[in-house]
Amino acid sequence: MRRVRAITVLTALASAVAGGSAAPAEARAPHRDASDAGYTFAVIGDVPYGDAQIAAFPGWIQQINRDPAVSSVVHLGDIKNGSSVCSDDYFRMIRGDFDTFEDPLVYTPGDNEWTDCHRANNGAYDPLERLAMVRRVFFDHPGRTLGQSIFPVASQAGRGFPENVTYRRAGVTFVAANVTGSNNGLQPWTGLGHTEPTPEQRQAVQDRTAADIDELHAAFATARERHDRGVVVMQQADMFDPTYTPTDNDISAFKPWVQALVDEASRFAGQVYLLDGDSHVYNTDRPLATGSPWLGTYGVRGAADNLTRVTVDGSSNNTDYLRVTVGAPGRPVLSWQRVPYTS
Repeated sequence: MRRVRAITVLTALASAVAGGSAAPAEARAPHRDASDAGYTFAVIGDVPYGDAQIAAFPGWIQQINRDPAVSSVVHLGDIKNGSSVCSDDYFRMIRGDFDTFEDPLVYTPGDNEWTDCHRANNGAYDPLERLAMVRRVFFDHPGRTLGQSIFPVASQAGRGFPENVTYRRAGVTFVAANVTGSNNGLQPWTGLGHTEPTPEQRQAVQDRTAADIDELHAAFATARERHDRGVVVMQQADMFDPTYTPTDNDISAFKPWVQALVDEASRFAGQVYLLDGDSHVYNTDRPLATGSPWLGTYGVRGAADNLTRVTVDGSSNNTDYLRVTVGAPGRPVLSWQRVPYTS
């Protein structure tokens, strides 16, 4: 079993707002140096779902901890299923689980832990109040990761979005943005008696989307200046689920974000990767490449032939984690494999 790493002590750590100030220097941590090709991270999402997975989750974390290749972990959101209560106690329990990751953990929220919490079987909460609680529980130290060994990240905490973070590893820029299912949080809160989005809800989606897009623009601008080989965008929402035909009520709020992805990826000389969960079935494709029907679905101008999307297994398919490695120069920027859980 790999030795437990001591917590990296960060002194004078300031939360940098993407687009407003420079990203913090990369931490000197016991794990692989950030400049090394071969940097490997694990990706999970839509877990734990239900009692059996809640019980198994600590063991799965320990398996990831024992993986000698893994230097950091990403959770793509949905820390519960869509039909269970969004309680403070549950959030704190999952935070306790997250604290057992030995490596730095980057977490971006999913719809199940906030925007869908209006449902009666979720507790009929005000979703914006739940998002505020998610921020208090999981982003209590903005500008740094979760986990036992931490590194600093550029955070939009000063703008009110501590979950939006950017960092760099192995010549690749990573962007985590709060882009969630349920039409990016715009679907009506029917559990609270609303048949249309409320004015407060619309404003919150507009503000969050603007912050997401500003973060994306700033990250790509910096990646171009540094001549990075790749950019990795991480979010919960699967905006390109191949298993269904969406209505405008499913995707309308994603349109500005999709256009921003196309604009930035098409101007970037390297490779772009979009990591998501939400639809629960492993998939890889190029949804914004020339000729893709998704370009018409979203009314997108242009195309992004260099963008690869990867969806991780989740929910009842959550039998593995994705081990992702940054390749050496001359090789694909990212390669990955699904690693089965052993218990």
